[in-house]
Amino acid sequence: MSLFAMGFLLVILQPSTGQFPRACANTQSLLRKECCPTWDGDGSPCGELSSRGSCQNILLSQTPLGPQFPFSGVDDREDWPSVFYNRTCKCEGNFMGFNCGECKFGFSGINCTERQLRMRRNIFQLTTSEKDKFLAYLNFAKNTPSQDYVIAIGTYNQMNNGSNPMFRNINVYDLFVWMHYYASRDTLLGGSNVWRDIDFAHEAPGFLPWHRVFLLMWEREIQKITGDENFTVPYWDWRDAENCVICTDEYMGGRHPTNPNILSPASFFSSWQVICTRSEEYNSQQALCNATGEGPILRNPGNNDKSRTPRLPSSAEVEFCLSLTQYESGSMDKMANYSFRNTLEGFADPRTAISNTSQSGLHNALHIYMNGSMSQVQGSANDPIFVLHHAFVDSIFEQWLRRHRPMLEVYPAANAPIGHNRENYMVPFIPLYRNGEFFKSSRELGYDYEYLQEPALGSFQEFLIPYLRQARQIWAWLVGAAVIGGVVTAVLTGLILACRKKRRGTSSEIQPLLIESEDYHNISYQSNF
Repeated sequence: MSLFAMGFLLVILQPSTGQFPRACANTQSLLRKECCPTWDGDGSPCGELSSRGSCQNILLSQTPLGPQFPFSGVDDREDWPSVFYNRTCKCEGNFMGFNCGECKFGFSGINCTERQLRMRRNIFQLTTSEKDKFLAYLNFAKNTPSQDYVIAIGTYNQMNNGSNPMFRNINVYDLFVWMHYYASRDTLLGGSNVWRDIDFAHEAPGFLPWHRVFLLMWEREIQKITGDENFTVPYWDWRDAENCVICTDEYMGGRHPTNPNILSPASFFSSWQVICTRSEEYNSQQALCNATGEGPILRNPGNNDKSRTPRLPSSAEVEFCLSLTQYESGSMDKMANYSFRNTLEGFADPRTAISNTSQSGLHNALHIYMNGSMSQVQGSANDPIFVLHHAFVDSIFEQWLRRHRPMLEVYPAANAPIGHNRENYMVPFIPLYRNGEFFKSSRELGYDYEYLQEPALGSFQEFLIPYLRQARQIWAWLVGAAVIGGVVTAVLTGLILACRKKRRGTSSEIQPLLIESEDYHNISYQSNF
Protein backbone atom coordinates (compact mmCIF):
# COMPACT_ATOMS: atom_id res chain seq x y z
CA MET A 1 0.00 0.00 0.00
CA SER A 2 1.22 3.55 -0.75
CA LEU A 3 0.31 4.72 2.75
CA PHE A 4 2.38 1.95 4.27
CA ALA A 5 5.32 2.91 2.09
CA MET A 6 4.95 6.52 3.13
CA GLY A 7 5.09 5.44 6.75
CA PHE A 8 8.44 3.75 6.18
CA LEU A 9 9.83 6.80 4.43
CA LEU A 10 8.93 8.93 7.44
CA VAL A 11 10.32 6.59 10.06
CA ILE A 12 13.18 7.26 12.42
CA LEU A 13 13.57 4.31 14.75
CA GLN A 14 13.70 5.37 18.39
CA PRO A 15 12.82 3.72 21.72
CA SER A 16 9.19 3.18 22.63
CA THR A 17 7.25 3.43 25.86
CA GLY A 18 5.12 0.70 27.30
CA GLN A 19 5.10 -2.12 29.82
CA PHE A 20 8.13 -4.19 30.96
CA PRO A 21 11.39 -2.38 30.08
CA ARG A 22 13.60 -4.73 28.10
CA ALA A 23 16.52 -3.76 30.34
CA CYS A 24 14.62 -5.13 33.36
CA ALA A 25 13.19 -8.31 31.80
CA ASN A 26 15.98 -10.57 33.02
CA THR A 27 16.76 -12.87 35.93
CA GLN A 28 19.05 -10.43 37.73
CA SER A 29 16.53 -7.58 37.75
CA LEU A 30 13.62 -9.83 38.75
CA LEU A 31 15.51 -11.49 41.60
CA ARG A 32 16.77 -8.12 42.85
CA LYS A 33 13.27 -6.71 42.24
CA GLU A 34 14.87 -3.60 40.80
CA CYS A 35 14.20 -1.75 37.53
CA CYS A 36 16.54 1.22 37.33
CA PRO A 37 18.05 1.18 33.80
CA THR A 38 20.88 3.48 32.80
CA TRP A 39 20.22 6.62 30.81
CA ASP A 40 22.39 6.69 27.68
CA GLY A 41 22.93 10.42 28.11
CA ASP A 42 25.37 9.96 30.98
CA GLY A 43 25.59 6.18 31.49
CA SER A 44 24.22 6.27 35.03
CA PRO A 45 21.10 4.56 36.43
CA CYS A 46 18.10 6.87 36.09
CA GLY A 47 20.41 9.62 34.77
CA GLU A 48 21.56 10.28 38.33
CA LEU A 49 24.83 11.91 37.28
CA SER A 50 22.79 14.51 35.38
CA SER A 51 20.37 15.03 38.29
CA ARG A 52 17.53 13.54 36.28
CA GLY A 53 16.53 10.99 38.89
CA SER A 54 17.63 8.20 41.20
CA CYS A 55 16.83 4.59 42.00
CA GLN A 56 14.46 4.51 44.97
CA ASN A 57 12.09 2.22 46.83
CA ILE A 58 8.51 2.32 45.57
CA LEU A 59 6.10 3.83 48.09
CA LEU A 60 2.79 1.99 47.83
CA SER A 61 -0.56 3.33 48.96
CA GLN A 62 -1.85 1.79 52.19
CA THR A 63 -5.41 3.10 51.90
CA PRO A 64 -8.19 0.49 52.13
CA LEU A 65 -9.82 -0.94 49.01
CA GLY A 66 -13.43 -1.73 48.20
CA PRO A 67 -14.88 -5.22 48.75
CA GLN A 68 -15.12 -6.23 45.08
CA PHE A 69 -11.85 -8.26 45.15
CA PRO A 70 -11.84 -10.55 48.22
CA PHE A 71 -8.35 -12.04 47.70
CA SER A 72 -4.80 -11.08 48.55
CA GLY A 73 -1.54 -12.29 47.08
CA VAL A 74 -3.06 -14.17 44.13
CA ASP A 75 -2.67 -11.63 41.30
CA ASP A 76 0.55 -10.11 39.92
CA ARG A 77 -1.23 -6.78 39.51
CA GLU A 78 -1.93 -6.28 43.21
CA ASP A 79 0.06 -3.33 44.58
CA TRP A 80 1.54 -2.77 41.15
CA PRO A 81 4.41 -3.25 40.37
CA SER A 82 5.71 -4.69 43.65
CA VAL A 83 5.38 -8.35 42.61
CA PHE A 84 8.02 -7.72 39.94
CA TYR A 85 9.95 -4.69 41.22
CA ASN A 86 10.08 -2.72 44.45
CA ARG A 87 12.73 -0.23 43.28
CA THR A 88 12.36 1.93 40.17
CA CYS A 89 13.58 5.28 38.89
CA LYS A 90 12.13 8.31 40.64
CA CYS A 91 12.56 11.24 38.25
CA GLU A 92 13.08 14.85 39.25
CA GLY A 93 11.63 18.06 37.84
CA ASN A 94 10.15 17.70 34.38
CA PHE A 95 11.95 14.44 33.60
CA MET A 96 10.04 11.18 33.10
CA GLY A 97 10.46 7.66 31.78
CA PHE A 98 11.62 4.27 33.04
CA ASN A 99 15.21 5.67 33.06
CA CYS A 100 14.27 9.38 33.39
CA GLY A 101 15.36 9.86 29.79
CA GLU A 102 12.19 11.61 28.60
CA CYS A 103 10.23 14.77 29.37
CA LYS A 104 6.96 14.85 31.26
CA PHE A 105 3.84 15.23 29.17
CA GLY A 106 3.58 18.88 28.20
CA PHE A 107 7.32 19.59 28.19
CA SER A 108 10.09 19.31 25.61
CA GLY A 109 13.66 20.43 24.95
CA ILE A 110 17.05 19.10 26.02
CA ASN A 111 16.40 19.94 29.67
CA CYS A 112 12.61 19.52 29.47
CA THR A 113 12.01 23.20 30.25
CA GLU A 114 9.96 24.18 27.20
CA ARG A 115 6.19 24.11 27.61
CA GLN A 116 4.17 22.77 24.69
CA LEU A 117 0.50 22.51 23.80
CA ARG A 118 -0.51 20.19 20.98
CA MET A 119 -3.98 20.15 19.46
CA ARG A 120 -6.12 17.03 18.96
CA ARG A 121 -8.46 17.49 16.02
CA ASN A 122 -11.64 16.02 14.57
CA ILE A 123 -10.62 13.33 12.07
CA PHE A 124 -13.08 14.76 9.54
CA GLN A 125 -11.34 18.14 9.73
CA LEU A 126 -7.97 16.72 8.74
CA THR A 127 -6.77 17.37 5.22
CA THR A 128 -6.46 14.36 2.92
CA SER A 129 -2.69 14.29 3.42
CA GLU A 130 -3.03 14.57 7.22
CA LYS A 131 -5.59 11.78 7.29
CA ASP A 132 -3.47 9.54 5.06
CA LYS A 133 -0.45 10.21 7.25
CA PHE A 134 -2.41 9.18 10.35
CA LEU A 135 -3.46 5.90 8.71
CA ALA A 136 0.10 5.27 7.58
CA TYR A 137 1.36 5.84 11.12
CA LEU A 138 -1.11 3.30 12.46
CA ASN A 139 0.02 0.72 9.96
CA PHE A 140 3.65 1.50 10.62
CA ALA A 141 3.18 1.02 14.38
CA LYS A 142 1.62 -2.37 13.62
CA ASN A 143 4.76 -3.39 11.75
CA THR A 144 7.48 -1.86 13.94
CA PRO A 145 8.97 -3.88 16.84
CA SER A 146 9.13 -2.07 20.16
CA GLN A 147 12.77 -1.31 20.88
CA ASP A 148 12.60 -0.82 24.65
CA TYR A 149 9.70 -2.96 25.84
CA VAL A 150 8.60 -6.58 25.97
CA ILE A 151 5.45 -8.28 27.28
CA ALA A 152 5.10 -10.94 29.97
CA ILE A 153 3.77 -14.24 28.66
CA GLY A 154 3.67 -15.91 32.07
CA THR A 155 2.74 -15.01 35.63
CA TYR A 156 5.41 -14.32 38.25
CA ASN A 157 4.72 -17.75 39.72
CA GLN A 158 5.12 -19.37 36.30
CA MET A 159 8.45 -17.55 36.04
CA ASN A 160 9.54 -19.37 39.21
CA ASN A 161 9.45 -16.09 41.11
CA GLY A 162 11.76 -14.45 38.61
CA SER A 163 14.38 -17.15 38.09
CA ASN A 164 12.86 -18.15 34.75
CA PRO A 165 11.89 -14.95 32.88
CA MET A 166 9.04 -15.33 30.37
CA PHE A 167 8.90 -12.33 28.05
CA ARG A 168 8.37 -11.78 24.34
CA ASN A 169 8.97 -9.07 21.73
CA ILE A 170 5.98 -7.21 20.33
CA ASN A 171 5.23 -4.47 17.81
CA VAL A 172 4.39 -0.95 18.97
CA TYR A 173 0.67 -1.07 18.19
CA ASP A 174 0.12 -4.51 19.73
CA LEU A 175 2.07 -3.47 22.81
CA PHE A 176 -0.84 -1.17 23.65
CA VAL A 177 -3.42 -3.82 22.77
CA TRP A 178 -1.65 -6.15 25.19
CA MET A 179 -1.53 -3.52 27.94
CA HIS A 180 -5.27 -2.96 27.64
CA TYR A 181 -5.80 -6.72 27.83
CA TYR A 182 -3.45 -7.12 30.80
CA ALA A 183 -5.19 -4.39 32.82
CA SER A 184 -8.65 -5.88 32.26
CA ARG A 185 -7.99 -9.64 32.24
CA ASP A 186 -9.47 -12.04 34.78
CA THR A 187 -7.54 -13.22 37.83
CA LEU A 188 -6.19 -16.76 37.44
CA LEU A 189 -6.84 -18.67 40.66
CA GLY A 190 -5.42 -22.05 39.64
CA GLY A 191 -6.99 -25.12 38.05
CA SER A 192 -9.90 -23.85 35.99
CA ASN A 193 -10.86 -21.18 38.52
CA VAL A 194 -10.85 -17.48 37.70
CA TRP A 195 -12.18 -14.30 39.31
CA ARG A 196 -13.93 -12.10 36.77
CA ASP A 197 -14.99 -9.17 38.95
CA ILE A 198 -11.70 -7.32 38.60
CA ASP A 199 -10.52 -4.66 36.18
CA PHE A 200 -7.71 -2.16 36.71
CA ALA A 201 -8.82 0.10 33.83
CA HIS A 202 -12.64 -0.02 33.87
CA GLU A 203 -15.76 -0.01 36.04
CA ALA A 204 -14.29 2.30 38.70
CA PRO A 205 -12.81 5.80 39.24
CA GLY A 206 -9.59 5.07 37.35
CA PHE A 207 -11.38 4.47 34.05
CA LEU A 208 -10.87 8.03 32.77
CA PRO A 209 -7.33 8.72 34.11
CA TRP A 210 -6.13 5.28 32.96
CA HIS A 211 -7.28 5.79 29.38
CA ARG A 212 -5.91 9.34 29.43
CA VAL A 213 -2.43 7.98 30.19
CA PHE A 214 -2.92 5.19 27.66
CA LEU A 215 -3.61 7.70 24.86
CA LEU A 216 -0.77 10.01 25.90
CA MET A 217 1.70 7.13 25.82
CA TRP A 218 0.33 5.82 22.53
CA GLU A 219 0.54 9.30 21.02
CA ARG A 220 4.12 9.71 22.18
CA GLU A 221 5.19 6.38 20.69
CA ILE A 222 3.86 7.40 17.30
CA GLN A 223 5.80 10.64 17.61
CA LYS A 224 8.96 8.66 18.36
CA ILE A 225 8.85 5.93 15.74
CA THR A 226 7.88 8.39 12.99
CA GLY A 227 10.02 11.33 14.10
CA ASP A 228 6.90 13.51 13.85
CA GLU A 229 6.98 15.48 17.12
CA ASN A 230 3.77 17.34 16.24
CA PHE A 231 1.60 14.25 15.78
CA THR A 232 -1.60 14.13 17.82
CA VAL A 233 -4.36 11.54 18.11
CA PRO A 234 -7.50 12.61 16.19
CA TYR A 235 -10.96 12.03 17.60
CA TRP A 236 -14.33 10.96 16.22
CA ASP A 237 -17.22 13.06 17.49
CA TRP A 238 -19.94 10.41 17.42
CA ARG A 239 -22.73 12.47 18.98
CA ASP A 240 -25.98 12.08 17.02
CA ALA A 241 -24.30 9.95 14.32
CA GLU A 242 -26.83 7.77 12.51
CA ASN A 243 -24.24 5.18 11.50
CA CYS A 244 -20.52 4.46 11.54
CA VAL A 245 -19.44 7.32 9.28
CA ILE A 246 -15.76 6.46 9.72
CA CYS A 247 -16.32 2.86 8.58
CA THR A 248 -15.24 3.51 5.00
CA ASP A 249 -12.12 2.50 3.11
CA GLU A 250 -11.11 6.15 3.03
CA TYR A 251 -10.93 6.13 6.82
CA MET A 252 -11.01 3.12 9.18
CA GLY A 253 -12.13 0.40 6.78
CA GLY A 254 -15.42 -0.38 5.06
CA ARG A 255 -17.51 -3.52 5.13
CA HIS A 256 -16.41 -6.60 3.18
CA PRO A 257 -18.63 -7.08 0.09
CA THR A 258 -19.45 -10.73 0.87
CA ASN A 259 -18.75 -11.10 4.61
CA PRO A 260 -20.28 -8.32 6.74
CA ASN A 261 -18.27 -9.32 9.80
CA ILE A 262 -14.84 -8.39 8.43
CA LEU A 263 -13.28 -5.39 6.72
CA SER A 264 -13.11 -4.55 3.05
CA PRO A 265 -9.94 -5.85 1.32
CA ALA A 266 -9.44 -2.30 0.01
CA SER A 267 -8.45 -1.25 3.54
CA PHE A 268 -5.03 -2.27 4.78
CA PHE A 269 -6.63 -2.81 8.22
CA SER A 270 -8.16 -5.94 6.67
CA SER A 271 -4.72 -7.59 6.78
CA TRP A 272 -4.20 -6.89 10.48
CA GLN A 273 -4.18 -9.81 12.91
CA VAL A 274 -5.81 -9.31 16.30
CA ILE A 275 -4.30 -10.51 19.57
CA CYS A 276 -5.55 -11.21 23.11
CA THR A 277 -9.18 -11.91 22.17
CA ARG A 278 -9.55 -15.49 23.46
CA SER A 279 -10.09 -14.87 27.16
CA GLU A 280 -11.87 -18.16 27.82
CA GLU A 281 -9.01 -20.10 26.27
CA TYR A 282 -6.44 -18.27 28.40
CA ASN A 283 -8.54 -18.87 31.51
CA SER A 284 -8.91 -22.57 30.87
CA GLN A 285 -5.16 -22.87 30.29
CA GLN A 286 -4.35 -20.55 33.23
CA ALA A 287 -2.16 -18.67 30.78
CA LEU A 288 -1.56 -15.09 29.64
CA CYS A 289 -2.04 -13.80 26.14
CA ASN A 290 1.27 -14.24 24.29
CA ALA A 291 0.39 -11.89 21.40
CA THR A 292 0.03 -14.62 18.78
CA GLY A 293 -2.16 -13.56 15.84
CA GLU A 294 -5.75 -14.77 16.23
CA GLY A 295 -7.43 -13.74 12.98
CA PRO A 296 -8.68 -10.56 11.28
CA ILE A 297 -10.38 -7.57 12.89
CA LEU A 298 -14.08 -8.26 13.33
CA ARG A 299 -16.61 -5.44 12.89
CA ASN A 300 -20.26 -5.32 11.87
CA PRO A 301 -21.47 -1.87 12.94
CA GLY A 302 -25.15 -1.44 13.64
CA ASN A 303 -26.00 -5.16 13.63
CA ASN A 304 -25.72 -5.35 17.41
CA ASP A 305 -28.39 -6.25 19.99
CA LYS A 306 -30.80 -3.30 19.70
CA SER A 307 -32.43 -4.06 23.03
CA ARG A 308 -29.12 -3.32 24.72
CA THR A 309 -27.88 -0.48 22.52
CA PRO A 310 -30.56 0.88 20.19
CA ARG A 311 -28.42 3.68 18.70
CA LEU A 312 -25.29 5.75 19.03
CA PRO A 313 -25.20 8.36 21.85
CA SER A 314 -26.86 11.76 21.44
CA SER A 315 -25.72 15.30 22.21
CA ALA A 316 -28.45 15.58 24.85
CA GLU A 317 -27.13 12.50 26.65
CA VAL A 318 -23.60 13.88 26.67
CA GLU A 319 -24.85 17.23 27.99
CA PHE A 320 -26.82 15.53 30.77
CA CYS A 321 -23.73 13.56 31.73
CA LEU A 322 -21.68 16.78 31.87
CA SER A 323 -24.25 18.33 34.20
CA LEU A 324 -23.57 15.72 36.90
CA THR A 325 -21.60 17.27 39.75
CA GLN A 326 -20.26 14.11 41.40
CA TYR A 327 -17.24 12.45 39.80
CA GLU A 328 -17.84 9.23 41.75
CA SER A 329 -20.42 7.94 44.20
CA GLY A 330 -21.61 5.02 46.29
CA SER A 331 -19.84 1.73 45.64
CA MET A 332 -17.62 3.45 43.03
CA ASP A 333 -18.11 0.60 40.58
CA LYS A 334 -20.58 -0.12 37.77
CA MET A 335 -23.47 0.04 40.25
CA ALA A 336 -22.80 3.69 41.17
CA ASN A 337 -25.71 6.15 40.78
CA TYR A 338 -25.39 9.85 39.86
CA SER A 339 -21.71 9.30 39.09
CA PHE A 340 -20.27 11.25 36.16
CA ARG A 341 -17.67 8.53 35.62
CA ASN A 342 -20.16 5.65 35.66
CA THR A 343 -22.58 7.52 33.39
CA LEU A 344 -19.88 8.43 30.87
CA GLU A 345 -18.47 4.90 30.97
CA GLY A 346 -21.96 3.66 30.12
CA PHE A 347 -23.16 1.56 33.06
CA ALA A 348 -25.66 4.21 34.17
CA ASP A 349 -28.57 5.54 32.12
CA PRO A 350 -27.46 8.71 30.29
CA ARG A 351 -30.86 10.32 30.96
CA THR A 352 -31.18 9.58 34.69
CA ALA A 353 -27.65 8.61 35.89
CA ILE A 354 -29.17 5.54 37.57
CA SER A 355 -27.13 2.35 37.18
CA ASN A 356 -28.56 -0.07 34.61
CA THR A 357 -26.12 -2.78 33.59
CA SER A 358 -28.64 -4.33 31.17
CA GLN A 359 -28.16 -1.29 28.91
CA SER A 360 -25.05 0.26 27.40
CA GLY A 361 -24.81 4.03 27.20
CA LEU A 362 -22.28 6.61 25.99
CA HIS A 363 -18.76 5.02 25.99
CA ASN A 364 -20.04 1.44 26.22
CA ALA A 365 -22.71 2.06 23.58
CA LEU A 366 -20.16 2.70 20.86
CA HIS A 367 -18.18 -0.43 21.75
CA ILE A 368 -21.32 -2.57 21.58
CA TYR A 369 -22.54 -0.86 18.40
CA MET A 370 -19.36 -1.92 16.54
CA ASN A 371 -20.39 -5.55 17.06
CA GLY A 372 -16.99 -7.21 16.75
CA SER A 373 -13.48 -6.85 18.15
CA MET A 374 -14.44 -3.54 19.77
CA SER A 375 -17.25 -5.23 21.71
CA GLN A 376 -14.97 -7.43 23.81
CA VAL A 377 -13.30 -5.45 26.61
CA GLN A 378 -9.95 -7.20 26.77
CA GLY A 379 -9.24 -7.13 23.02
CA SER A 380 -11.11 -3.95 22.05
CA ALA A 381 -7.95 -1.95 21.28
CA ASN A 382 -7.28 -4.24 18.29
CA ASP A 383 -9.68 -2.13 16.24
CA PRO A 384 -8.03 1.23 15.43
CA ILE A 385 -11.41 2.93 15.91
CA PHE A 386 -10.65 2.43 19.61
CA VAL A 387 -8.14 5.29 19.53
CA LEU A 388 -10.55 7.75 17.88
CA HIS A 389 -13.36 6.75 20.23
CA HIS A 390 -11.37 7.11 23.43
CA ALA A 391 -9.91 10.43 22.33
CA PHE A 392 -13.47 11.78 22.18
CA VAL A 393 -14.38 10.18 25.52
CA ASP A 394 -11.33 11.90 26.98
CA SER A 395 -12.54 15.22 25.54
CA ILE A 396 -15.84 14.78 27.43
CA PHE A 397 -13.84 14.12 30.60
CA GLU A 398 -11.92 17.31 29.85
CA GLN A 399 -15.13 19.29 29.42
CA TRP A 400 -16.34 18.07 32.83
CA LEU A 401 -13.05 19.07 34.49
CA ARG A 402 -13.24 22.56 33.00
CA ARG A 403 -16.89 23.04 33.84
CA HIS A 404 -16.73 21.87 37.46
CA ARG A 405 -13.06 22.60 38.29
CA PRO A 406 -12.86 19.87 40.97
CA MET A 407 -10.16 19.75 43.61
CA LEU A 408 -7.91 16.67 43.58
CA GLU A 409 -9.68 15.51 46.74
CA VAL A 410 -12.79 14.85 44.62
CA TYR A 411 -11.02 11.75 43.28
CA PRO A 412 -11.55 8.97 45.89
CA ALA A 413 -8.56 8.36 48.13
CA ALA A 414 -9.85 5.07 49.59
CA ASN A 415 -12.42 2.26 49.30
CA ALA A 416 -12.48 2.19 45.50
CA PRO A 417 -12.11 -1.19 43.72
CA ILE A 418 -8.59 -2.58 43.64
CA GLY A 419 -6.13 -0.40 41.74
CA HIS A 420 -8.47 2.60 41.55
CA ASN A 421 -7.68 4.65 44.67
CA ARG A 422 -6.14 8.05 44.07
CA GLU A 423 -2.59 7.04 45.03
CA ASN A 424 -2.60 3.58 43.41
CA TYR A 425 -0.18 3.08 40.53
CA MET A 426 -1.89 2.27 37.23
CA VAL A 427 -1.51 -1.27 35.90
CA PRO A 428 0.60 -2.12 33.89
CA PHE A 429 2.54 1.08 33.22
CA ILE A 430 6.28 1.41 33.78
CA PRO A 431 7.23 4.23 34.32
CA LEU A 432 4.78 4.50 37.17
CA TYR A 433 1.78 6.84 37.15
CA ARG A 434 -0.73 7.37 39.96
CA ASN A 435 -4.43 7.77 39.17
CA GLY A 436 -4.63 11.17 40.80
CA GLU A 437 -1.80 12.61 38.70
CA PHE A 438 -4.09 12.72 35.65
CA PHE A 439 -7.17 14.13 37.34
CA LYS A 440 -6.41 17.60 35.98
CA SER A 441 -6.82 19.69 32.85
CA SER A 442 -5.34 18.34 29.63
CA ARG A 443 -3.61 21.67 29.08
CA GLU A 444 -1.40 20.92 32.06
CA LEU A 445 -0.46 17.69 30.26
CA GLY A 446 0.41 19.45 27.01
CA TYR A 447 -2.65 18.96 24.82
CA ASP A 448 -6.06 20.42 24.05
CA TYR A 449 -9.03 19.64 21.82
CA GLU A 450 -9.76 21.86 18.87
CA TYR A 451 -13.46 22.19 19.68
CA LEU A 452 -12.68 23.05 23.33
CA GLN A 453 -9.85 25.45 22.63
CA GLU A 454 -9.73 28.57 24.77
CA PRO A 455 -7.27 31.50 24.67
CA ALA A 456 -4.08 31.03 26.63
CA LEU A 457 -4.53 32.50 30.11
CA GLY A 458 -2.03 34.10 32.43
CA SER A 459 -1.86 33.14 36.07
CA PHE A 460 -3.86 36.24 37.14
CA GLN A 461 -6.59 35.41 34.65
CA GLU A 462 -6.65 31.80 35.84
CA PHE A 463 -7.12 33.17 39.37
CA LEU A 464 -10.09 35.27 38.24
CA ILE A 465 -11.92 32.47 36.38
CA PRO A 466 -13.97 31.16 39.38
CA TYR A 467 -15.15 34.69 40.18
CA LEU A 468 -16.03 35.41 36.58
CA ARG A 469 -18.13 32.24 36.49
CA GLN A 470 -19.96 33.32 39.62
CA ALA A 471 -20.58 36.68 37.98
CA ARG A 472 -22.15 34.89 35.01
CA GLN A 473 -24.67 33.29 37.32
CA ILE A 474 -25.95 36.74 38.46
CA TRP A 475 -25.47 38.40 35.09
CA ALA A 476 -29.17 39.22 34.61
CA TRP A 477 -29.29 40.92 38.02
CA LEU A 478 -26.14 42.89 37.24
CA VAL A 479 -27.55 44.08 33.90
CA GLY A 480 -30.83 45.10 35.55
CA ALA A 481 -28.99 46.98 38.28
CA ALA A 482 -26.85 48.74 35.67
CA VAL A 483 -29.93 49.83 33.69
CA ILE A 484 -31.72 51.16 36.78
CA GLY A 485 -28.54 52.86 37.92
CA GLY A 486 -28.15 54.45 34.49
CA VAL A 487 -31.74 55.78 34.54
CA VAL A 488 -31.34 57.24 38.03
CA THR A 489 -28.02 58.84 37.07
CA ALA A 490 -29.57 60.35 33.93
CA VAL A 491 -32.49 61.84 35.89
CA LEU A 492 -30.25 63.35 38.55
CA THR A 493 -27.88 64.75 35.93
CA GLY A 494 -30.83 66.34 34.12
CA LEU A 495 -32.11 67.99 37.29
CA ILE A 496 -28.69 69.37 38.15
CA LEU A 497 -28.19 70.82 34.66
CA ALA A 498 -31.68 72.36 34.72
CA CYS A 499 -30.98 74.06 38.02
CA ARG A 500 -27.69 75.47 36.76
CA LYS A 501 -29.33 76.78 33.60
CA LYS A 502 -32.01 78.55 35.63
CA ARG A 503 -29.40 80.22 37.78
CA ARG A 504 -27.49 81.44 34.73
CA GLY A 505 -30.65 82.98 33.24
CA THR A 506 -31.49 85.17 36.32
CA SER A 507 -28.05 86.42 37.43
CA SER A 508 -26.61 89.59 35.83
CA GLU A 509 -23.29 88.99 37.52
CA ILE A 510 -22.41 86.04 35.33
CA GLN A 511 -19.96 86.98 32.53
CA PRO A 512 -17.77 84.97 30.18
CA LEU A 513 -14.31 84.24 31.54
CA LEU A 514 -12.81 84.33 28.03
CA ILE A 515 -13.67 86.84 25.29
CA GLU A 516 -12.66 87.34 21.73
CA SER A 517 -9.91 89.99 21.25
CA GLU A 518 -12.02 92.17 18.89
CA ASP A 519 -14.72 92.54 21.53
CA TYR A 520 -12.26 93.59 24.19
CA HIS A 521 -12.59 97.37 23.65
CA ASN A 522 -16.39 97.30 23.59
CA ILE A 523 -16.68 96.04 27.11
CA SER A 524 -18.49 98.39 29.45
CA TYR A 525 -16.82 98.33 32.81
CA GLN A 526 -19.73 98.66 35.18
CA SER A 527 -20.05 97.46 38.64
CA ASN A 528 -23.16 95.96 40.20
CA PHE A 529 -21.99 96.68 43.67
